[in-house]
Amino acid sequence: MLELHCHTTYSDGTLAPSQLIALAIQTGVKAIAITDHDTLSGWEEAFSAAADLDLEIVPGVELSTVYNERSLHILGFYPNKNKLYYPLNERLEGRKRRAQQIVNKLAELGYPVELPQMGEGIAASRPHIARALVKAGYVQSSQEAFEKWLGDDQPAFVQYEKFSAEEGIQLLLNCDGIPVWAHPYLFRGGEVEAVLKDLVSAGLLGVEVYHPSHTSKQIKHLESLCDHYGLLKTGGSDFHSPNSDISLNQLHLPLELLESIKQVKSKRERTR
Repeated sequence: MLELHCHTTYSDGTLAPSQLIALAIQTGVKAIAITDHDTLSGWEEAFSAAADLDLEIVPGVELSTVYNERSLHILGFYPNKNKLYYPLNERLEGRKRRAQQIVNKLAELGYPVELPQMGEGIAASRPHIARALVKAGYVQSSQEAFEKWLGDDQPAFVQYEKFSAEEGIQLLLNCDGIPVWAHPYLFRGGEVEAVLKDLVSAGLLGVEVYHPSHTSKQIKHLESLCDHYGLLKTGGSDFHSPNSDISLNQLHLPLELLESIKQVKSKRERTR
């Protein structure tokens, strides 16, 4: 069974990479991608935790980009860590600036909180701020925090610093990665068909077809679009926490999806 979209405490997940690996073994996962937002920092711990286990680690990342003034996420599989390290450092610094701007807005609204202390390589995110709002007693849950202040178009929302989807795709390609559009039907900035056409023109190589938010009808349509453009089909639970409605390995995806990614990776390596 395959998981190609998972987060750890290095971004907005609640499990450390080693804890995620342990859960993957418990739930029958055979290959798992570490795709934290804008950081590769969880890779090392994941590889170490899985060293003696029957579990393949797929190195990955989820880039936070903007398309049509809306957040659009691009997954990247097998990027070259050395090439991507410094560009991502700037993205991490941008995340810190954005998080501080959100905190400043909350203070102006009358809800002061402090950003939690985060170590090296950790991507500051809205869920961190949501948990701080819960801890301060302003709301009962992170979901409530998003509904009142942090969600898109809410009073404390701040968009990512300018980094277009096209730039994100090109960055991944330049760093030997496989760029894949994450959860297309969660995107709120345009029709999937029109957006996909632009992303393919920018060099997109795949689409996250299988995701808990996608309906059966949407999945079939995405499969058809992938066939039309000759794109990879990927999928994952977008796992963040064992205390959520999303469970690890809930989609029971076949390992053949990963083999297709590896074939494209090998083909690109031969042509470089």
